[in-house]
Amino acid sequence: MNNKTSSWHDVFGPNLGYLLEQYDLYLTDTNLVDESLQGLFAAWGEPQLEMTQNNEEGPQQGYSPTFVMNKMKKLVDVLKLAENIRTNGHLEANIYPLEKQAPSNLLALSYYGLTEEDVREIPAELICPEKKGQLSDGLAAIQYLMDVYTGHIGFEIGHVEPEERLWLQSKIENNDGALSFSTAKKADLLSKLYKAEGFEQFIQKTYVGQKRFSVEGLETLVPSIEELVALSAEDGIENVMISMAHRGRLNVLAHVLEKPYEAMFSQFQHSTWVNDNPDYSETKGSTGDVKYHMGAVKNRQIQDKKIKVTLANNPSHLEFAGSVVEGYARAAQDDRSEKGYPKQDVSKALALLVHGDAAFPGQGVVSETLNYSRIKAYQTGGTIHIIGNNRIGFTTESEDSRSTRYSSDMAKGYSIPVFHVNADAPEASLAVMRLAFEYRQTFKKDVLVDLIGYRRMGHNEMDEPMATNPVTYNIVRKHPTITAVYKQQLLNEKSMTEEQIKEIETTVLTMFSEAYKNIDKEASEVRSIAELQAEHHHEIPKVDTTVDKATLTNINAELLEWPKGFNVFGKLQKILSRRLEVFEKKGTIDWAHAEALAFATILKDGTPIRLTGQDSERGTFSHRNIVLSDEKTGEKYCPLHAISTSNASFAVHNSSLSEVSILGFEYGYNVISPETLVLWEAQFGDFANGAQVIIDQFISAGQSKWGQKSGMVILLPHGYEGQGPEHSSARLERFLQMAAENNWTVANLSSSAQYFHILRRQAAILNTDEVRPLVLMAPKSLLRNASAGAYLEEFTNGQFQPVIEQPGLGSKPEQVERIVFCTGRLAVELSDHVADSKAFNWLDIIRIEELYPFPEEQIRTLMGKYKNLKEVIWTQEEPKNMGAWSYIAPKLVRLVSDQIKVSYAGRPEMSSPSEGDPIIHKNEQQRIINEALTPTKEAVSI
Repeated sequence: MNNKTSSWHDVFGPNLGYLLEQYDLYLTDTNLVDESLQGLFAAWGEPQLEMTQNNEEGPQQGYSPTFVMNKMKKLVDVLKLAENIRTNGHLEANIYPLEKQAPSNLLALSYYGLTEEDVREIPAELICPEKKGQLSDGLAAIQYLMDVYTGHIGFEIGHVEPEERLWLQSKIENNDGALSFSTAKKADLLSKLYKAEGFEQFIQKTYVGQKRFSVEGLETLVPSIEELVALSAEDGIENVMISMAHRGRLNVLAHVLEKPYEAMFSQFQHSTWVNDNPDYSETKGSTGDVKYHMGAVKNRQIQDKKIKVTLANNPSHLEFAGSVVEGYARAAQDDRSEKGYPKQDVSKALALLVHGDAAFPGQGVVSETLNYSRIKAYQTGGTIHIIGNNRIGFTTESEDSRSTRYSSDMAKGYSIPVFHVNADAPEASLAVMRLAFEYRQTFKKDVLVDLIGYRRMGHNEMDEPMATNPVTYNIVRKHPTITAVYKQQLLNEKSMTEEQIKEIETTVLTMFSEAYKNIDKEASEVRSIAELQAEHHHEIPKVDTTVDKATLTNINAELLEWPKGFNVFGKLQKILSRRLEVFEKKGTIDWAHAEALAFATILKDGTPIRLTGQDSERGTFSHRNIVLSDEKTGEKYCPLHAISTSNASFAVHNSSLSEVSILGFEYGYNVISPETLVLWEAQFGDFANGAQVIIDQFISAGQSKWGQKSGMVILLPHGYEGQGPEHSSARLERFLQMAAENNWTVANLSSSAQYFHILRRQAAILNTDEVRPLVLMAPKSLLRNASAGAYLEEFTNGQFQPVIEQPGLGSKPEQVERIVFCTGRLAVELSDHVADSKAFNWLDIIRIEELYPFPEEQIRTLMGKYKNLKEVIWTQEEPKNMGAWSYIAPKLVRLVSDQIKVSYAGRPEMSSPSEGDPIIHKNEQQRIINEALTPTKEAVSI
C-alpha cells in the first residue's frame, strides 16, 4: 500500500468490520492493537468505506452500503456468539452425571439470525485467534469453541481480571490444561478409581451399618486431590494442607495420606493397630473423636520429590476448618527467625479446601475466608478450592439450600475463576486440577473447582434416602458406578482390554482382603474416661519470668527511639514519652507499657510473636500504639521491628472485620508454628460470640479430641463500665463451663505486672507438653487506671500469682470475719474503697487472678490464717447466672466448714449481660461494692 495516500478502499466486507473494531481499540489504547496496525492507523486515520456510483459488486468497484452493513452485522453477531460460548457455554455443558442440561438459546445460530454459511464466511482467526491456521473457517472455529466450552467442563471466567481472563482463555482454547493421557496414565487412573470405590464397598459389606460417610458418587474427588498433591511435589511445594468435612475423609486418608487399610479396618473392628511408619502420624486426645473427624500427616515421596501432606482434624461444623487450614499454610510459609515481619514464601505450602455444595454457600465462614484471601496478613498465595458437589445437603436438595444457580456462585464476587466438571469424566477432572494448579502458581490467587457428582448412599450408611428424595434416588440406583463408566470409555476407545481391566480390579480387591486378614480381630480394651485423662494430665511448671532492670531499661529506651525524620503525631508522642519518665521517676507502668516490655523480652528470648485483631496496631482503646504512623506521610513504623535485642519476628496486623474466620486462622497458625506466641484480640470481649465454633470445637477441645496442642492467647476486653449489654461481658461463664482437663488457662487480671508475667510464662511453655491456650479477660478502664499499674520492681522480681491478697488487709488475722473473693476490674475498684485499711480489720479481700485451673491450695493456705471466719462472699460485676459464680461457688463451699456461709454479691440473674442505662449501672456498681464491704449488710445466701 502507498504510505502517503489512504488505501482503505482495498479493504472490504468482514475485514473492514474487523479494522473498524481494531480502530476503536486503538483510540482507547494504542497498545491494544498489533504494531503493524498502529502504523496504518497513525498514517491513514479511521478506515473509510469508498464506494462507486453504481451498484455493481466486486473488490475492484466496492460493495453497496446495504451489503457491507449486512456483512458487518453478521460479523458482529458471530463474534457475539463466540463470546457467549466462552461466557455461557457452562449453561449447556455436560457437567451433571445424572442428567443433561437443556440447550441454551445463547449458543444457537438461530438466536442471532445466522446460518452456517454466514458463519463460514468469517475468518477463523477472528473468532478463535488461539487456533490461527488450524481451523478451516468460521464455522469450524465456532464448533471448536462449542466442543471446548460445552464438554465435560463448564468454565466461568468472565468475572476475573482481564489479564487473568485472557490467560485462562488462551489455556482453555489451546487445551493447555488437558493432560496427555497415555495408556499407563489411564490404567493408573482406573486403578485409583477402583481403590476409591472398592474401599467403600468393602467396608459396607464387612462392617454393615457402621458410619463412614461414603464418597460413592464422587469417587473422582480422590484421584483429583492426589493429582494436586503430585503437581505440588513436582513444583517443589513442601506442604499440602487439606481441609475437608466428613464425607469421603476416610477414603482420602487411605489413598492420599496412605493410611494403611489395616489401620482403617482396625478402627471399624475396634481393635488395636500399631503404627510403625515414621513418615505417617496421627494423634488422639484423652477422650478422642469419631474416625471420620480425625486427621493425619504423611511425609510422601513422589518420584524424586518429598512433600508433607496434612489433613486437618475437622468437627461436624463442616467449613470452619477451612479457616484453620489457611492458618496452617501461612505458618508453613512464614520464616519467623529474624526480627521484623516474618518473610513469607508462598511456594512452601498450598492450602487445599474441600467444601460441601450445601455448606459452601450456606455457612458464612466461607465468605469470610474468601474475603481475606488477598489481605496482607492472611493471604497464602492462592488457595485451591474444590466443592465436592453431590447436589444434596443431608436430605435438602439444591433448590432449597441456596438462591443461586451454582453452589459456587459466591466465589465469583471475589473474582475467583470457577471450573465446573463432571465427576463421571475423571480425565476431565484431572485436567481441570492441572489448570487450577497452574493458575494458582501463576497468579498466586484462589481458584475453585466445582466437582459435580451425586451421593449414592444416604447421608450416612444407615440412612434411607428414598424416604425423602425418591425421584433423585430412583435415578441414582439406575446409574452405573464410576468404574463402570470409565471402564466402558476405555473399552470403547480401545485403550485397554477386558483382561487388562480385570487384572487391575482383581489386584485392588486382593489388597482389601489381605489387609483384613492382617488385622487383630480381638476388640481392644475399653478404658474409662478417668484412666484416659490421667495419661494426658500436665501441670504448668514453675517458670522464672523476671527480667533484670538493666535489660528492661535499655529495651524501654529503644522502644521510644524513632527513625530520623519520622513524624510521630504530637499528642501521641507526649503520651509515649511518659514511658521514659516512668523509669526515670519511678512511676507505675501501665498495661500497654507492660505489654510492650513483655513482647520485647519474649522476642529477646527468641520466641516469635503474632498479634492480630480488628484494631490491634493501635488498640481498640487507643492504648497500644505498637505501630506508629508518620503524621505527614502516613508511613508505618513498629519499634519492635528495630529493637536491637530482638531475635525473632514480630507480626502485628489489623484484621478484617471478622471473628470466626480470623480466630480459626490464628489457631491454625499456632498449631503449625507451636514455637510462636500467637495472640488474637477481640475488639470487645463479646465479639467472641461470633467465633464460638472455633472456641468450642477447636481451642477448647482440640487437645482432648485430637491431641492437637495450642498455646495461643485470646484477649477479650471485659468489664462493667456502663457501656451497655454489648460491650461489658466477654462471657466469662462460657470459658469456665468448658474448662476441664487443663485444656486452657482462664485469667482475669488486676495489674500490669500480672499481665507481663503471664505473657512471659505463656511464651515459656510453648512447644512443651504443658502448653495450653490462655484466655484473658482483658481490661478496658484498667488500661489507664493508676491502681492497676505496677512498679518496675514487680517486673524485675516476682512472678505471676494466681491469687493475690489485698495489701494492708488481714494484718490481724484473729479479727477477720469475712473474706471477699473477687477477680479482675472489680478487684481494683474494691481495693480503692479499702485504702483506709484500719477501718477494715474485720475484712480480707482475695483476688483470684487465675480462675482456671482453680488455685485451690493457695486459697486454702490463705484462708487457714483466719480462725474466726464467719462468712465468705463471692462478688462479681456480672449477673448471678453469668460470670464466675456458678463455677466458683461449689469450690468455695468445699474449702470452708459447714458453719461458714458462702454468699453472693453481684447483679441478680438477668437474660441480658448488663443494664443499658449508665446511671442504673453506676447505682448497681455502688450497691455491689456496699454489699461486699458493709459488715451490717446481709449478703444473699447461696
